[in-house]
Amino acid sequence: MKFYTADICDELQDEVQVFEPVFKPYGGVEAAFGPIRTLRLERNNTELIAMLKEPGNDAFLVVDVAAEYWAVVGENLMKLAHHNGWAGILVNGYVRDIHVTQTVPVGLWALGTCPRKSFEHNPAERGVPLSFGGVELKEGEWLLADRDGVIVVTDEAMERLQEKLF
Repeated sequence: MKFYTADICDELQDEVQVFEPVFKPYGGVEAAFGPIRTLRLERNNTELIAMLKEPGNDAFLVVDVAAEYWAVVGENLMKLAHHNGWAGILVNGYVRDIHVTQTVPVGLWALGTCPRKSFEHNPAERGVPLSFGGVELKEGEWLLADRDGVIVVTDEAMERLQEKLF
């Protein structure tokens, strides 16, 4: 399904939350959308790996690592996301292996790239409300991203959009 975040912002106006323009595309698709699943990490991506091994059901995984300069998504996790049916991943942090991530047909948006990853084993929190990039988000809402930007809409607004735009 083709969509443009600009058209959705025009259609929904005040019902759209728009992330600050700090996220860049690193995935193999130009646009992606899906219901939000959330994960808060502290550098380590062990719980992220566990989530991506589960069926994604075209969901969009939003990962908050507090913008720490460590990569949490790379080639292997993007391939895992694709294999298990995830629509996309938004990382409030960094990614690596972009020479490969840009070929995997899954959306990936992040602050930038970093060649190193963490080997720490820290706790993580699933399904929690997150706040970064000027947006408050929670599971049950929808994330839509394209080359213009990343936005969040409620489930109710998404139902209306699907009738009109898709």
